[in-house]
Amino acid sequence: MRLLLALLVLAAAPPQARAASHWCYQIQAKPSNYTCLGPDEWEGSCQNNRQSPINIVTAKTQLDPNLGRFSFSGYNKKHQWVVGNNGHTVMVSLGDMASITGGGLSTRYQAKQLHLHWSKAMDRGSEHSFNGERFAMEIHIVHEKEKGLSRNASQNQFAEDEVAVLAFMVEEGPKNVNFQPLVEALSAIPRPNMNTTMESSVSLFDLLPEEESLRHYFRYLGSLTTPTCDEKVVWTVFQEPVQLHRDQILAFSQKLFYDHEQRVNMTDNVRPVQSLGQRQVFRSGAPGLLLSQPLPTLLAPVLACLTVGFLR
Repeated sequence: MRLLLALLVLAAAPPQARAASHWCYQIQAKPSNYTCLGPDEWEGSCQNNRQSPINIVTAKTQLDPNLGRFSFSGYNKKHQWVVGNNGHTVMVSLGDMASITGGGLSTRYQAKQLHLHWSKAMDRGSEHSFNGERFAMEIHIVHEKEKGLSRNASQNQFAEDEVAVLAFMVEEGPKNVNFQPLVEALSAIPRPNMNTTMESSVSLFDLLPEEESLRHYFRYLGSLTTPTCDEKVVWTVFQEPVQLHRDQILAFSQKLFYDHEQRVNMTDNVRPVQSLGQRQVFRSGAPGLLLSQPLPTLLAPVLACLTVGFLR
C-alpha cells in the first residue's frame, strides 16, 4: 500500500519535480521518449542574465589592446586521449597535460577537457554565431584556474573568470586527417557512459587552426552552456574556423546516441543563443580582424579614386 501511495504521489507531481536533475536538448524533448527538461526549463543559473552562448555582432565589438597572443603549454604534445560519450556530447579528457596563459587572462589556466557541439545541418551546429551566422560544429576546450594561484580559494570558486573556455567554429571543407583518430573513436562509444582510447596519438594543436591565426579572437564574460549554467566563464571565441569534411562532421550525428537503446541520434546538442544584455564583447588587438562590409563594397571608393586619377 505504501508503495502504491508513493507511486501515485510521484505521478501527480509536475514534470519539473519528476525530472529536476534530468536536463536535455530540445531535440530530445520533442520526441517525448522520456521526460526531461528542455533548454527553456533548465535550472540553476540558466535563467539569469549573463548567459552563453551569444551572437557576436562583429561591428559592435570593442578593440581591447590587452587581448594579445596566448601562450600554449603542452598543446603540441601528442597523446592517445581517452574519449567518452557522457549522454550529452563526446568528451576528450585532457588530464593535466596542457595549459594556457596570456590572451588577456589574469593567470594560468589548466586544460581539463575538450568537447563538441554539432548538427546534421552545416549551418546549425555551433552554439555561438557571428553576425547571425552559425557553423557546422563548435569545439570547446575547457580550462580551470590552476589551484593555489588564488589567495582566497573559497572566494575564487565564485569568480566570474574561474573557467576559461576556448571556442572554435567548424565548417565544411576538405578531409582533416588530424581529426580522423577522434572520428574513428566514435564507433566505440555509441551509448552514454561508454569510453574508449584513440588508436593514434594527436596533439591539441593538431585539432585546431594554425597557431598564427589564433591572434584573432573575441572575448566576453558568460556562463557554462549546460546546466547549471554557472556564470563563471571567460570566453574566447576564435575567428578562424577548423575545417572538416562533411562525412567527418556527419559521423558525430550518425554514430552517437543520447540513449542506451540507440533510438535518438545525438545531434543538435546546441543551447539556443542567449541575450547579450548590457555586456560588451571585445576583440583582440591584431590588425585586419574585421570586415563588417563585403570586400567589393570597401574597395569601391578606392577604385573610383584610382580611375579618376588615371583618366586625368
